[in-house]
Amino acid sequence: MTILTHETALNNFHEQVAYVLRNYASHGRKVNEFDHVIIGGLGGSGIGGKIARLAFYTSFPIPIEVISEYKLPAFANQRTLVILNSYSGNTEETLSMYADAKSKGCTMMVLTSGGSLAEMAQKDGLPVYFSEAGFQPRMALGYSLCTLLMILADLIEYDMGSQLEKVRVNLENNKSMRFRAEEMLHYFMPHVHHKYVLICDLALEAVATRFCQQIQENAKGEAFVSILPEANHNMIESYYSRHDTNFILLNSGVNERNTLRFHYLKKVLEQHGNKIFEYPLDHFGFASIFEIIHTMDWLSILISNEKGVNNLVVENINGLKGFLESNAS
Repeated sequence: MTILTHETALNNFHEQVAYVLRNYASHGRKVNEFDHVIIGGLGGSGIGGKIARLAFYTSFPIPIEVISEYKLPAFANQRTLVILNSYSGNTEETLSMYADAKSKGCTMMVLTSGGSLAEMAQKDGLPVYFSEAGFQPRMALGYSLCTLLMILADLIEYDMGSQLEKVRVNLENNKSMRFRAEEMLHYFMPHVHHKYVLICDLALEAVATRFCQQIQENAKGEAFVSILPEANHNMIESYYSRHDTNFILLNSGVNERNTLRFHYLKKVLEQHGNKIFEYPLDHFGFASIFEIIHTMDWLSILISNEKGVNNLVVENINGLKGFLESNAS
């Protein structure tokens, strides 16, 4: 049996975008039907919701919450749109959210490749947006993220299809992104085994979180996110020496005051000899979001290879799932 590697999935990532563009069907709902949107999912199936929420942060007229838990918040009701995402369709927290949303009378949509989630949703006559099967959840971000962007854009009658077509073309010609990842790997050598701290602004918080998840799962390393301006009110006081940390600065450039904060913090870190990579970003938008995600996904794989760890195996996660199954109530 051929095993799908991360390298193969990344080289073909543009095909996930193309799949969504070919197969997406409008749900026919409008934003004025709802008071809030909840996106539920965990891990590789949850990060797409966080990215989509922030992509619409300045344009979506009602609150979007992303929940990675067993239960929905108390405000969920018949005026709530709940979008549940589980690639396998068997994530126990997501199945619990499904039951909770159903009991509260929420409008529901589902993203999955199959499993119990698909079975329940089809039985209940809900819209189901399918992904192609055969991937590990963290490899399949293109399916969930692009579908979520289409769903949210549909609600406010925004043409997301043309934006994603540009993304598809950029990802199909991904040599520059792979080169940037190799540049970053070389920059952090020989300290790739150190922890990673992503310093970002709100617009790129979810993108930074995605990289941390990839470092944790693929490269078996520690990685954390600090967000400006909040981190300038506390975290900055921890930088009076050199740290065993690889710092990456992700600045969307959407706020000039935050840009000044990035400049000052970089100066503080540099004066103590810390290793800092400032990700170059000319313009913030849907294309740049996917570009950074793709580049940093490559970087996580390159780091895992450099460390000599198996980026396909997640023993602790699987061990936890087995433990929970054996202790099912």
